[in-house]
Amino acid sequence: MCEETAVIPLLTPYKMGRFNLHQRVVLAPLTRQKSFNNVPQPHAILYYSQRTSKGGFLISEATCISDTAQDFQPNGQAPISSTDKSLMPQIRANGIDFARFMPPRRLRTHEIAQIVNDFRLAARNAIEAGFNGVKIQGAHGYLIEQFMKDQVNDRTDQYGGSPEKRCRFALEIVEAVFNEIGAKKVKIRLLPFADYVESANSNPEASGPYMVESLNKYGILYHHMVEPRMIRVGEICESPHSLLPMRKAFNGTFLVAGGYDQEDGINVRILLVMVAGSCLILICQRDLSSMPLSMCTTKPHSTLMIL
Repeated sequence: MCEETAVIPLLTPYKMGRFNLHQRVVLAPLTRQKSFNNVPQPHAILYYSQRTSKGGFLISEATCISDTAQDFQPNGQAPISSTDKSLMPQIRANGIDFARFMPPRRLRTHEIAQIVNDFRLAARNAIEAGFNGVKIQGAHGYLIEQFMKDQVNDRTDQYGGSPEKRCRFALEIVEAVFNEIGAKKVKIRLLPFADYVESANSNPEASGPYMVESLNKYGILYHHMVEPRMIRVGEICESPHSLLPMRKAFNGTFLVAGGYDQEDGINVRILLVMVAGSCLILICQRDLSSMPLSMCTTKPHSTLMIL
């Protein structure tokens, strides 16, 4: 009698909305800094076709939502933020070079609605262009995270102060995109424990679960988070924090990334599913992505991931 082959949980099928996945490892978004004048080039077709598989799920790179969503603003204006505090030079994702930033301009309260609308329009444009959905980038020091993290956000209006007020901007964007393209085409990425680009949070255990619970009413396709151990670019660190409270608070599909190899990827999938009772999908950023043309980039302010 032949021995039964052990089932690897990550390689089992999963239905996520209208997507029938053959396994639970997906390609993470990898901004490659390979376009010219913000226009994708023909080699992008090669890059993504090399990484496409039957029944696989691929998240493409970040796309700026408007001309104000970059480090370099129209007419030489200062980049926008939740604050006007200056940012120290930051090491780039390659671990070698440094990025330097001009002092930001604090968004006025009445200007925020326009940024929310920019996200809505960008989502609509992506769907009209034929993409399957969009993922809102709420991590890694981008504009949304600058509002959510209290070490950046020093506002005194309705978008600053308590976790509820600091999450207001993010939730307004989620609602606008949700209303424009529908729940099952909307995803979001959050990073409550890290401090990329000085975007730190004094109490992530409070604001993280609040944001996750607030997302439940929209029924979005999935929620993507990064392990607390990945608080620095390319470096795995010990952390007392855990994603389990957020996983248990979220009702839908939960994607995680953060320094996984084959063994601990399988183990964390089993652990989180046993504890939280629903599906988890592992984002792979190392083995699947270590192929030609992959590059890292600096962080523009406001982006959507295109699926």
